[in-house]
Amino acid sequence: MAQEFHPLLKGAIELHVHSSPSLFPRKQTDWELIEDIKNAEMAGVVLKAHEAQTVDRASLIREKEPGVHVYGGLVCNYFTGGLSPTAVDAAIRLGAKIIWMPTFSAEEHQRYFGKKKTKFFNSKRSMKHPGSGIEIWDENKKLLPEVHEILELVAEADIVLATGHLAAEEVLVLVEAAIEEKVEKILIQHTDLGIARVPFELEKELVKKGCILEKCYLACSEDFNDISPREMAESIKVLGADSCVMVTDYGQRHNIAPIKALSNFIEEMLAYGITENEITKMVSDNPKRLLGI
Repeated sequence: MAQEFHPLLKGAIELHVHSSPSLFPRKQTDWELIEDIKNAEMAGVVLKAHEAQTVDRASLIREKEPGVHVYGGLVCNYFTGGLSPTAVDAAIRLGAKIIWMPTFSAEEHQRYFGKKKTKFFNSKRSMKHPGSGIEIWDENKKLLPEVHEILELVAEADIVLATGHLAAEEVLVLVEAAIEEKVEKILIQHTDLGIARVPFELEKELVKKGCILEKCYLACSEDFNDISPREMAESIKVLGADSCVMVTDYGQRHNIAPIKALSNFIEEMLAYGITENEITKMVSDNPKRLLGI
């Protein structure tokens, strides 16, 4: 079975993947995803869900699969309490490894997809979701007190702060505040993805500030076509593999399974001049450092 996956996946960790149970249609269940992780001889995975914390699911999986590093976290969407220090504190106490800023509920996400009443793919009625999206600042672009509280909790726990689907301007303000609050692990999500694209000059600035950037295969997919694999590889060469992680953000039912996608991603980056050592840094070394493994 391992032959269907690239050998550089051995010891790797996928930091950004979606599986079911979920309100959204997913390609695999948690257990099917874990089987692919094991067949590829990977070290582990972080489960992400827009609509719920994933820490308890990960904990149960680890009980059955103690040899696999399976972790969860919390996305600060309306579904989970929004920018709630209480929800974040509970998730951290349960073992969260990543706290993601708003994704589906972010104002930037809403701007990208348009302000319309949305239905979940498997629901006949519109979801109960406020029309206005979440921003991390007030009308004067001053960071909200609850965001400062969340940053304090993340810093104290020494876990990962991820930027979610915030606008680029919000990302910069958040990063500067996180650094002031002594957050050591800052992950800038899918910088090339159109939902919340981070301009390349800002990527370079964020690298200088010590952030890790997600290089996300979904941005190259037919769903988005925001960047070509060649352009992705060129961006990695400039930014440096030490400051990047390779992720897929896959799990959508219509796409290939996430670990196969990560395998394909590795093959394409190698084809465009990224070295094996650089791949290992981005799929194994850097993710493990972020997760404290």
